[in-house]
Amino acid sequence: MFDPTVLQALLSRFGLDPLRWHCVAFGTGLINSTWVLKDRDGSIKYILQKVNHQVFKRPQDITHNLDLIGKHLSQLHPDYLFVHPLGQHQTPDGDYYRLFPFVPGSRTLDVVSRPEQAYEAAQSFARFSHLLSDLDPSRLRETLPHFHDLSRRYKDFDASLKGQTSPEIAFLQDHAGYVTELERLKLSKDFPLRIIHHDTKISNILFDRQDKALCVIDLDTVMPGYFISDVGDMMRTYLPPVSEEEQDLDAVCVRPEYFRAIVAGYLAGMEGGLTSLELQQFLFAGRFMIYMQALRFLTDFLSGDVYYGTRYPGHNLARARNQICLLKSFNASEGVFREILSELLPVKV
Repeated sequence: MFDPTVLQALLSRFGLDPLRWHCVAFGTGLINSTWVLKDRDGSIKYILQKVNHQVFKRPQDITHNLDLIGKHLSQLHPDYLFVHPLGQHQTPDGDYYRLFPFVPGSRTLDVVSRPEQAYEAAQSFARFSHLLSDLDPSRLRETLPHFHDLSRRYKDFDASLKGQTSPEIAFLQDHAGYVTELERLKLSKDFPLRIIHHDTKISNILFDRQDKALCVIDLDTVMPGYFISDVGDMMRTYLPPVSEEEQDLDAVCVRPEYFRAIVAGYLAGMEGGLTSLELQQFLFAGRFMIYMQALRFLTDFLSGDVYYGTRYPGHNLARARNQICLLKSFNASEGVFREILSELLPVKV
């Protein structure tokens, strides 16, 4: 909860009367802290957010990116709903706060419960990248360096082993070819850097009350990357009926109807903007992201749980096992996925 003195000072900096607003914790985000500001009548008007500068070392890089993207969209796509900060302030203690407008009639989802929601989200994330396709990605700054750098993640994993062996370690070593595959793709001019979101969980879409996507939010991770990051993250989080926290591995599986929804939605949002080589990578997108997350969880477990918070001994090992199980289910469903892709794509996969 906010220190009242700090809150009053913040609201005053943003030009708001501290006596008029009630501050309430909001959302389920794990990185930044978020609150809603309610008026005297109980209506929500603003979102207040504190950037986690332990994760985002240079919040000013986020500001640079958002300003650049906001200007581009306002000039070329003025009808796009872009939720830009109304103001930003850094306290004497170094904490970095932002004030956003609250979009009336909007809501977020924590769980994908219907394929139609997956379609809407995929289309929205794709449209966001597509509308930025004529903005040079090199003009954006890396807010999280090496965030989806699979080669770096594998090197960190390898360095954490220190002679240890386990079935989980062996599985990830056996699938190290994914690292080589991505490096090969990155050499091709037909696999371009794009401006992408990098964190496409369902809660980063604003929906209306009819479950139609309004816009993309939580743009701190927007930076140059490859489309497989966004598509892969949707597959990792939308395909299974349970989250990465599920310990009952029998419940960890993929749902083909959600795969279809993600691919169809993404294709619709990109409006033909993917290259022929990119179109052939939808399967690899899922493998890449699930594999990388398994690497990260197991690396953290082997390193003493230094990054991801844990609630019980072996938590990160359980998360790694969950993702390994998901990758096995994904690969076992390749035949079904290829049939879906053959219906949706203009190229052979």
